[in-house]
Amino acid sequence: MPISNASPEDVIALLDTQTYFELLKIPYPTNRDAVLERLSKQQLIKQTAQGWTITNLAAILLAKKLDAFSPALARKAPRVIIYEGNNKLQTRDEKTGNRGYAVGFDRLVDFVHSAAPQNRFIEEVLREEVKMFPAQALRELIANALVHQDFLATGTSVMIEMYRDRIEISNPGIPPIKVERFIDENRSRNEQLADTMRRFGICEEKGSGIDKVVSAAEYFQLPAPDFRVGETRTTAVLFAHQDFTDMSKADRTRACYQHCCLLYVNNKRMSNQTLRERFRLGESQAATVSLIIGAAKEAGLIKTDESESTSTRYARYLPFWA
Repeated sequence: MPISNASPEDVIALLDTQTYFELLKIPYPTNRDAVLERLSKQQLIKQTAQGWTITNLAAILLAKKLDAFSPALARKAPRVIIYEGNNKLQTRDEKTGNRGYAVGFDRLVDFVHSAAPQNRFIEEVLREEVKMFPAQALRELIANALVHQDFLATGTSVMIEMYRDRIEISNPGIPPIKVERFIDENRSRNEQLADTMRRFGICEEKGSGIDKVVSAAEYFQLPAPDFRVGETRTTAVLFAHQDFTDMSKADRTRACYQHCCLLYVNNKRMSNQTLRERFRLGESQAATVSLIIGAAKEAGLIKTDESESTSTRYARYLPFWA
């Protein structure tokens, strides 16, 4: 529930107004009234005869401490659990946030990113220390989970679970669009929340978040991310580096489809050559890559671009929905 009849002092004490202005990249006002006026203009607080009402939106985004508002709001804080191995048997670290999503976001992403193992493969290639899960991909997936969660699902929150071989970021609720369309479509469940997070520079403009995740996975030579919908939750899985030879048929097919989508939304087309480059394979493995393309076509995920050459060697491909 929103807090009502709050004094100006209460508003400043409960909300991290300093970080709010920093996120908007505007100077902090010289007096308190100007701070309140700005928040009021953005409909984060509302003035009544009895004082100020702090909206739920202001609380979830800007709270210095979520539990200062209500236990229900505190339960919406994201939880991070870091496991020792590839299963839940041994927990290495666990953390539940208590700050508002916007004011606590960078700290949350930094904590998750720094806990990730090293990506030895990329380290050797780039000659620099690189974490297994790219910060950009974590940023997008965590922001997505916060923005697209179902707030009506009680007693459940965004979960970030890191294993040795993957990280799973999940949120309560079923997405309004099919997972196959995550790269090219966007429909927000919480439009006002998404819009404010965009203004803070935390969320991408509509629809460009997931393609950044797929792009980062390709650049850092990670298997294609997996998006899974359960009965009550949506989960994005980012995998640790894996050699091509260790990838399953499903992994390869998913990578092929996502690569095809990524190129399509950037007005390009997938070919045997682009997919070989995605997997860092030489020309001698063109036949192997043709098999992956064949499997993706058979699964109904991609189709041949009829406007281009139809010879297998020069064929171009489109996502099934194009």
